Amino acid sequence: MTQPTDAPALPTLDWYFDYLSPFAYFQLERFTAEPPPGVVLRPQPVLLGALLGACGARGPAEIPLMRTLTYRHCLWQARRAGLPYRMPPAHPFNPLPALRLTVALGAGPDTVRTVFRHLWAEGRTLEGEDWQALCARLGLSVAEAGALAASPAAKDGLRERTEAAIARGVFGVPCSIVHGELFWGNDTTGMLLDFLADPALFRDAEMQRVSTLPAAIQRRA
Repeated sequence: MTQPTDAPALPTLDWYFDYLSPFAYFQLERFTAEPPPGVVLRPQPVLLGALLGACGARGPAEIPLMRTLTYRHCLWQARRAGLPYRMPPAHPFNPLPALRLTVALGAGPDTVRTVFRHLWAEGRTLEGEDWQALCARLGLSVAEAGALAASPAAKDGLRERTEAAIARGVFGVPCSIVHGELFWGNDTTGMLLDFLADPALFRDAEMQRVSTLPAAIQRRA
C-alpha cells in the first residue's frame, strides 16, 4: 500500500512593512481580498527610517512639497478602492511600540492587519486610550503589551529584521521579495501578482535589457 506523502511546502513571500506607511495598509487589504497565489505571506516588520537612512533617502512626508500631494493621493486611492480610510491625527508618528509588539506576538497577518486598521481605517493613535483599545483588540492589557514591546527579544527581533531587509536590498515599504525578485510599493501589486502567475515575466529580451541599463549621467550630491 502506498503511503501518503506530505504536500511540498509553499514558497514564502516576505512582505516588509512599517505601520507608518498608508501604502502598506492599502497593499495588505488587497492581499486580504486577493491572496497572492501559490505562496505563504510572511509579514516582516521593519523600521522605515533605518531603511531610508541606509540608502540616503527621505520619505514623502519629510519633503514639504511632496507631503500634501502624498496625503491627498492616499485619500484618493482609498476612496477609489472603496477602503475605509482616515489618517491618524499626526504623521509621521512613532511606530516603534506597535512594531516591537508585533514582533513579540509573532508578526502574524491577523495581528498586522489589526494594527493597520486601527491606525489607517479608524485614524487612531498609538497613545493613551487609543493604545489601550488596540491592546484590548489584541487580547492584551496595556501592562502586558508594554512588557512585550519592551522586551529584549522584541527590540532585537525588530532590529535584526530591519538589518536583514537592508542586506536583501529593501529600500522602502511596502516591499515584497519572492523567488528572488523584489517588488516595492503598492503600485507594483499588479506586477507582483502577474509574476506569481507567470514567473517568466522578466525573462524576455526587453525586460532583460531594461533591467541592466547603464546610467548616462550621475547627479552630484
